[in-house]
Amino acid sequence: MRTRFYLPAAMLILLALYVPAITYSQQNGSARRQTSSSPADPPVAKAATSSGAGSTTAAVKSDLAEALSVIQENYIDGKKLDYNNIFKSSISGMLSVLDPHSTYFDAADFAAFKTEQRSEYFGIGATIGDLREGDQINTYIRATFEDSPAARAGLRYGDKITAVDGQSMKGKTFSEVRKFLLGARGTVVKVTVEHNATGQSETVTITRDAVSLPSIPQAYMVRPGVGYIAMTGGFNYTTADEFQAALADLHSRGMTTLVLDLRGNRGGLLIQAVKVANTFLQRDQLIVTQKGRMRGSVDTFVAQNDSPDPIPLVVLVNNDTASAAEILAGALQDHDRALIVGENTFGKGLVQLPMQLEYDSALLLTIAKYFTPSGRLIQRDYSNSGFYDYYTHGGLSATKDSTPPQPTGPESHTDIGRAVYGGGGIAPDELAKPEKATLAEGRLVDSLFAFSLELTTGRVAGFEKYKVQLPIEFNHDLQATDFPVTDALFKELKRFVTAKPIFKVTPEQLDRSRSFVERQLRFDLATAAYGSMAALQVFNESDPQIARAVDVLPRARELALAARRARARS
Repeated sequence: MRTRFYLPAAMLILLALYVPAITYSQQNGSARRQTSSSPADPPVAKAATSSGAGSTTAAVKSDLAEALSVIQENYIDGKKLDYNNIFKSSISGMLSVLDPHSTYFDAADFAAFKTEQRSEYFGIGATIGDLREGDQINTYIRATFEDSPAARAGLRYGDKITAVDGQSMKGKTFSEVRKFLLGARGTVVKVTVEHNATGQSETVTITRDAVSLPSIPQAYMVRPGVGYIAMTGGFNYTTADEFQAALADLHSRGMTTLVLDLRGNRGGLLIQAVKVANTFLQRDQLIVTQKGRMRGSVDTFVAQNDSPDPIPLVVLVNNDTASAAEILAGALQDHDRALIVGENTFGKGLVQLPMQLEYDSALLLTIAKYFTPSGRLIQRDYSNSGFYDYYTHGGLSATKDSTPPQPTGPESHTDIGRAVYGGGGIAPDELAKPEKATLAEGRLVDSLFAFSLELTTGRVAGFEKYKVQLPIEFNHDLQATDFPVTDALFKELKRFVTAKPIFKVTPEQLDRSRSFVERQLRFDLATAAYGSMAALQVFNESDPQIARAVDVLPRARELALAARRARARS
């Protein structure tokens, strides 16, 4: 149920004093929701009319009006005031006192939020990136998405974007150029590109359209019998359907064990996480409990699957795994259904409800907390930390010597009695640290991209087989024979870099970072041929966390069997 508040824009800051209770519901999915009785409606409005609260409210209201009047009359740039930003920052400041996740959306922000929930955006459907050569910055097409407006217009890897709607893009970063390419569905944008292969300029007229942002960008066999699903795009309206399709495809290809990657998944729609958990849990097993103080905010979700998928399962998590993704990981861990590998998750267990306001703006207000099946509170403590410390994980990450952080919350137990702890996200059963690029390696990226532009157009003598002549071959599973970086190719790369001192990269630097160079160059070439999603498999091949997940799959099998035996005895 959506509630609208009809208030003058200048008074939105007082909203928290008068928010009425809202009854809302989650759509019914593949798991059953059990609704408990909730406390009576909080006496918010009544409290505001008591003598103390009433006078305080009146004082704040008066001060706000007076402060705005003083600013309008005396501020040096008073005639240039951006009232949207003033009110937006005022409301955001009020909400920040409550918790780190309650927030305010103006009309543009709220429209973007709703679009994200639909797993799409409106634009041309291309991945872009910039190339820095000294003081010069130019933005290039890196890849297009399948059947996107950009693909239909014939844009290819290496096309340099020189203008958009007649406005020069020279010197602009890719994030700046992106703003010119996004726009409402059905609107037209004219993109001028310089083709890398010919050097000729062309202006193409593109009608913006919906571009899919899949929740699952990768699903393939990492080795015989081992499936890998990257559920890294958040939990949106299509997530559960995407997952079922990926799971069925991998089963048809002989999958006997599965690695489910939730790293970087910042959450989203609760019901979608519940549906994915339901795939692996037996009927009546608890998935998550939601506890709040307003009517309709106390919910319990249980599985209702009589034939759950029994495949041995490892779930990968990291510090950026949050919210709905933590609910999924926590449910599978508490029921000993999956082995959790990686790093501590973020610890975001607060439930936000979008409450639409006048002028198409909205509050995303915290109304409840999430608890795992064993009773663990997912939410990390934020009472003694600022926003920066909170969003940089507040020291919950494992230390450099790979020592896992010590649990601080109350102890709970999984179905077979393993100790788990609340109040700090989901701790992995098996700690595995990622491999991170160094600053020195990051400085090599531009020279590698520049070399890939030469290779993919066939301008490097003796390496014509690296030329990419055809449109992107989507849904390609990368093979070891795809674009190998041989000794001869590495030698030619060093010659190329030496001939371009503008990059300030020496052959010795390339030698010291050879493994990184080979991965990054191969990624660029695979992007040109197979698209940006398939190219990520290049990094997966040497990912230490994925490797560890594969190594512990036998333990995941034993854990699931132990849980099944314990359930049979109960």
